[in-house]
Amino acid sequence: MKKLNLPLTVLITGLIAGTLDILSAIFILAGGNAIGTLKYIASGAFGKAALEGGNEMVVYGLIFHYIIATCWTTAFILLYPKLKLLHWNKWLNAIAYGLIVQTLMSFVVLPLTNIAPRTFNLWGFTKNALILMYAIGLPAALMAAWFYKKEESL
Repeated sequence: MKKLNLPLTVLITGLIAGTLDILSAIFILAGGNAIGTLKYIASGAFGKAALEGGNEMVVYGLIFHYIIATCWTTAFILLYPKLKLLHWNKWLNAIAYGLIVQTLMSFVVLPLTNIAPRTFNLWGFTKNALILMYAIGLPAALMAAWFYKKEESL
């Protein structure tokens, strides 16, 4: 079976991860409030105006979300062949990468956006980290391991 090329692998992984993550955010964190979740994401760029905006802010939030998810999965896939320790265990990679993504989002990325600052909440951090472990870390780890696996004879 012929493997996908790198850009297509990255795109598919980003779409899978983005979909798992946004559905988890909507149904686990926001109690089913898709519009509020997507406007919150858009508020990173547009500030409070996004929360009061219409459907265009929902669309912006969805676009921003998939871009961010694809960036995180791309980073992992590109680092995978360069860091041999990532070849050891894809399940631990998913856990570690989810925690890394949550930490960087909480303490580096979000403070640089227009989202209103929040006080640190350990339970919220933990819930988000667990989601990112299976929504971003697992697809990235599995796809990287698959993509870089040596061709096996059929």
